[in-house]
Amino acid sequence: MTLILGRKKGMTQLFAEDGTVTGCTVVEAGPCVVMQLRTQERDGYSAVQLGFEDMRDKVAAKPQAGQAKKVGTAPKRFLREERLQGDPSCEVGDVVTVEAFASGDLVDVTGTSRGRGFSGTIRRHGFGRGPKTHGSMNYRRPGSIGCSAYPSRVFKGKRMSGHFGAARTTTKNLEILRIDTERNLLFVKGAVPGPKGGFVQVRTAKTGVKKG
Repeated sequence: MTLILGRKKGMTQLFAEDGTVTGCTVVEAGPCVVMQLRTQERDGYSAVQLGFEDMRDKVAAKPQAGQAKKVGTAPKRFLREERLQGDPSCEVGDVVTVEAFASGDLVDVTGTSRGRGFSGTIRRHGFGRGPKTHGSMNYRRPGSIGCSAYPSRVFKGKRMSGHFGAARTTTKNLEILRIDTERNLLFVKGAVPGPKGGFVQVRTAKTGVKKG
């Protein structure tokens, strides 16, 4: 499993030699520092923890500053841990860059989706609206949500209005089209979760099924 952390910079287009245009997302990935290692003997599981983007010591909490001091680096703003099947082969303080990936690799990209606040059923769940004419009072209303006699309540999980977005989201099996090692950029085919400037984590695809 290969993992790297970064920021979503935005979207652009890549042109092939035959003139084919492909939309892609630019991710500024790494360099990431190995902040901590989890082992089966000590922690009960094997994992590697990466840190991305330096932050000032004054801003960092004391535990963050203490951990970074042991590693010999600055406190990191974005920390994520990836579980491994066996013992990690890297060491604390090692640096992970975009060179760990190659063009054509399939990756899963995880980020926090854009927050859309309180949204109705049409926007949140894709409900259809009612008629706009003939005095209809049911234009964007959710409609009936249950019966009064039985069950005399609303079942849990009913799709209704509520908070939409700002949730952990993963887009799977995206292809890496290009890698810029000088600027630490990954060009990932298609869209990835999150707003511009949002933190994302890119890891080797678990299923590895290429999209059409």
